[in-house]
Amino acid sequence: MSKEIERKFLVKGDFKNQAIKSHKIKQGFLSTVPERTVRIRIRDQQGFITVKGMGNASGTTRFEWEKEIPLNEAENLLLLCEPTIIEKTRYIIPANDNLFFEVDEFFGENSGLIIAEIELPSENTEFIKPSWLGEEVTGQLKYYNACLAKKPFSHHSEK
Repeated sequence: MSKEIERKFLVKGDFKNQAIKSHKIKQGFLSTVPERTVRIRIRDQQGFITVKGMGNASGTTRFEWEKEIPLNEAENLLLLCEPTIIEKTRYIIPANDNLFFEVDEFFGENSGLIIAEIELPSENTEFIKPSWLGEEVTGQLKYYNACLAKKPFSHHSEK
């Protein structure tokens, strides 16, 4: 079993000039039950299915299992997903010590939201915080994609 250790931040400034690549992502959720979230994702021309478990108390660590699936199967599974389908561009930005920020710029009903995530080898791994990194939102469920599918950013009262 695999564990994902990550921290999430809002983005407050220009970051795109630091990106080394980007991906178009479309994703939906077959299940948004927190104990077993099941996501279908199309990244560029690749399909994936991912199962995630509940996060720990700080929200930094949780079980994650992901497998690549054929693109046509991912497209068909997206049709079965709960509303809302999330569309975003993901920018990959180097951090330090072979770490990378994944910065997601959301579109559609989540337009205006930009979130940076960094996956870490351990919860206490230190990393350099660039000037465009804003408030930390690790563990704040409303910023998790499964929650953004159920209650998009455009429906948040405080933006």
